[in-house]
This record gives sequence, C-alpha cells and structure tokens, in this order.
Amino acid sequence: MARNNLPTIAAGEGGLNRYLDEIRKFPMLEPQEEYMLAKRYQEHDDRKAAHKLVTSHLRLVAKIAMGYRGYGLPIGEVVSEGNVGLMQAVKKFEPDRGFRLATYAMWWIKAAIQEYILRSWSLVKMGTTANQKRLFFNLRRLKGKIQALDEGDLKPDQVKEIATTLKVSEDEVISMNRRLSGDASLNAPIKASEGDSGQWQDWLVDDHDNQEEILIEQDELENRRALLANAMKVLNDRERRIFEARRLTEEPLTLEDLSSEFDISRERVRQIEVRAFEKVQDAVRKAALERANALRVVEGA
Repeated sequence: MARNNLPTIAAGEGGLNRYLDEIRKFPMLEPQEEYMLAKRYQEHDDRKAAHKLVTSHLRLVAKIAMGYRGYGLPIGEVVSEGNVGLMQAVKKFEPDRGFRLATYAMWWIKAAIQEYILRSWSLVKMGTTANQKRLFFNLRRLKGKIQALDEGDLKPDQVKEIATTLKVSEDEVISMNRRLSGDASLNAPIKASEGDSGQWQDWLVDDHDNQEEILIEQDELENRRALLANAMKVLNDRERRIFEARRLTEEPLTLEDLSSEFDISRERVRQIEVRAFEKVQDAVRKAALERANALRVVEGA
C-alpha cells in the first residue's frame, strides 16, 4: 500500500475539484466484497485487495479532511495525512469482528489528521498531552458556542464553563486561549483557492457524528443484533432466560435471584450461564465461517 500509488491534490486553482472527481471513479464496495477483500489481505497479504479497500474509502478521507480546513494548512497535505491513517486502518482491520471498514477507519483518519495539524501548527510545538489536544481542537468551537469571540483573555465565567465542558483545568484553558488568540481572529475572512469564502469560525470542526456516520453505526449495530439473535436459537428456554438476565440487561439479576426462580443452587446457575455463553460464542463463530465460505463461493463463481 504505497502512499505514492494514490491520487494526489495538485497545487493551484481547481486542484481539489480535480482530485474529488478522480476519487469518485473508484467504486464503493458492497459488504460482501469488502469482507472478502479484507480477508484476502489479512490471510494472504494481497496488496491488490488492500489497494482496492483503500481507494474505495478515499471519499471518506476527503469528507473528514474538509472539516479541518480552518487551520490554515494545505488541504492536499491534510488529505494525504488522512490517507495514511486510512492505510493504517486497513492494516489493522479485522473483518470477522462484524463491523464495516468505514466505521473503524474514521478514527484512524481523524487521528492522523490531528497529529499532522499539531505538528504543523505554528503555536503548538511541544509534546502535547491528551488534554491539550482536546483543548486545541475544541476551544474555538466552544468559544463560538458561548459567544466568546473577542480577542484577548476570556472572562472567568467563560474559562470555568469551557474547563468544565472539556474536563481540564482553568489554567490550561487560559494558556491555550493565549496561544491561539494571537494567530488569527475567529472573525477573520478566509478564502479558499477553490472559490469558497467565509470566516475562520465557519470551518471549525464539529465533534458530533454526521448523518452518514450515524447510519453506518446503526447498520452495524443492527447486523450484530441479528447475529446474536440467531446465535441464541441454540439455547433452550432456561439457558436463554439465564443468559439474557445475566448478560444482556443493564441491571443483571444476581445468582441468588435466578437460583430462587429456577429452584437450583447459585453454582448451578453460574454453570448454566457459562455454558450458554460458550454455546452462543460457538454459534457466532460458525455463522461467521459459513458466511466467509459462502462469499468465497460467490466470488469464485
């Protein structure tokens, strides 16, 4: 998965638009095709399969990268770093865990982009702690939210509100605000080479999941629920009751409660719970293997 085998954003007017047009040519993958490509790379180190997984997700990288355009860095570099994160995600991806690559990769992409920004930003050159990172990427957004857009020091109540929201100290908020406030005003105009214009605050990163990410997560959750529901069919009524009461509720019943319900010892309830869990695990593994074999047959047809 060589980095130089991927499309790049050319400098100058229209470079971003040409890049977006180019990556749209790579087809999106169906779940079954994605699974088989990931297995092929995982088991046989198939570089062609890995390349196809990467190129099919370049649009996801570009979408995430656009959320970081307000830091004054070349968009081509931001996208390139996001692509590195995507390649790392493909290397680490385990398709048998039951979720899609996009759900897993978005965190690697964001991490790679944020590390690049922290390395490049003119005011943040030190080894950055987790708290400082959280401040760096959220302070401006929160200042805009509480209408603290004036340059200079924050008011004590504003400092306290931001510190409480981000779970950091008030001194850290004051220090980071002073580091950032001298670099550019939130209300300063910005004009991208592609013709977009506005103010710096228009390009602030929103930490909330977008609708596409929410739908992806919902789809994966439904798939896992369906897999679990099918696996639980191997349990008898008593095993199912104990398994659900002990493993699938927010407030699990105690062994004592269930021993009274079934008139058996607490140790016997524990044994049934363990056995039921093992049976469900085996059923899930069997279903995953059958799905993998079926996909191999389809792909080989």
